[in-house]
Amino acid sequence: MFSATSPSVRSPAFPARRILNAVLGAAAAILALGGLEARASPQARTEIERRNVATVEAGFAAWAAGTGSPYDLLADDVRWTIEGYSLASKTYPSREAFMREVIRPFNARMKAPLKPVIRSVYADGDTVIVFFDARGVARDGKPYINTYAWFLDLRDDRIVRASAFFDSIAFNELWTRVTPSE
Repeated sequence: MFSATSPSVRSPAFPARRILNAVLGAAAAILALGGLEARASPQARTEIERRNVATVEAGFAAWAAGTGSPYDLLADDVRWTIEGYSLASKTYPSREAFMREVIRPFNARMKAPLKPVIRSVYADGDTVIVFFDARGVARDGKPYINTYAWFLDLRDDRIVRASAFFDSIAFNELWTRVTPSE
């Protein structure tokens, strides 16, 4: 599915790339969040922002409870981009492509599913940014722990566009170490 030689995959060329990826991801998140601080408090949010935040938080609550996920909110024609240099980094043109190529194979590598813990939620109009940690246990018994920043554009309570940032090294290590179950 993914290989280091695929032109659509951006692979680190050397170990120092890990530090660069982390710094770039953190800088992007900090810069984006810095301009939204005034909109982060519930009192300052518009009605649309309150509704979008409530929709996304409900998806995360269902994910944490094991009864659903934010992926249930994806529009069929969502454009989900995994930023950075992970083996899955590219833009997926639809819900089905993203689920088929990333989420189902990821979940098939897990013994205990990911459980998210939100650190912060920010809103600006139709965009909701969720900064969160997630942890689970891979099929080989080793923990998988990562930190994410998702930039989600919503329309009519559906996610229509997303950009996801996370530790590519942790993801790649799991992706190559653990074979998905059938």
